[in-house]
Amino acid sequence: MRLGCVLFVFGLGAGVRPCLLHARQVAITIDDLPFADKASCDFEETRSVTRRLMEPVQAQKVPVAGFVIGERCGNLTEEQRRDLLRVWLDAGAELGNHTWSHPDLNDTPLPKYEEEILRTDAELRGPLGVARVRYFRAPYLHDGATSAVKDWLHAFLAEHGYREAPVTIDDSDWMFASVYGRALDTHDAALARRVREAYIPYMQSVVEFFERRSVEVLGRECPQVLLIHASRLNAEMLPALLQMFRDRGYEFVSLESAMSDSAYRLRDGYVGRKGLSWIHRWGIGKGQAVQLEPDEPRWISDMVKAQR
Repeated sequence: MRLGCVLFVFGLGAGVRPCLLHARQVAITIDDLPFADKASCDFEETRSVTRRLMEPVQAQKVPVAGFVIGERCGNLTEEQRRDLLRVWLDAGAELGNHTWSHPDLNDTPLPKYEEEILRTDAELRGPLGVARVRYFRAPYLHDGATSAVKDWLHAFLAEHGYREAPVTIDDSDWMFASVYGRALDTHDAALARRVREAYIPYMQSVVEFFERRSVEVLGRECPQVLLIHASRLNAEMLPALLQMFRDRGYEFVSLESAMSDSAYRLRDGYVGRKGLSWIHRWGIGKGQAVQLEPDEPRWISDMVKAQR
């Protein structure tokens, strides 16, 4: 997004929005395809959830990049798994690589991690027939606990024609999805409603934070990259989430378009074991201290801990 002007009016609250000459922009990226809620999948349920998730994407022509875990839904036949991913392709989504089994680079030997990437690459390019697989996203956003590992990953990705997919709007949608999935599985309608009612306000608070932090780090708002997951919660709430972005002045762009902005050529200054938003990483590269995004509600995190 390009800040055209900001009106400061004395006496008005913090909710006053900036005056924009150009729309804000966000790329929607969705992880853990074909289904984030369960590693073992019921085909009909997963296909139904996927179709529902893709309905607003297709109807509203929203560019989406989806990141595939190769072994996910491994209890299904190969053809069934491909059918699930074809729902994404038919809706216009671009598919990227999210490794074979979602390992943590912090704790995985590099030869094993190479194998994880290449195995999913072969599945996408081969039997599924995806013409181009351009983007890789590291599980947990862990892309190098040391400079040597980080440099290795970037060199390996470049050798195989990949770019690392960044995230600027990093959030805990997966926690909400975990609690929502439990509510659906136990037929707890009250809990499901509570999760739905809390989800969009939480996501808006995170978006507001990264809008502000982008200005503090870059001097402007850059095109954002949102990370969410292929869950039953997002199948239900994606229309409301898209509307929240529209209400804040956003247009939806492809990951390629967002990454064409000069911000994405800035130095990623973070080396370590955490998964951080690229806005935090750019700030670190400029010598700025990290300011963390808003937490999920305490009752959500408490329920997630209790489920483990």
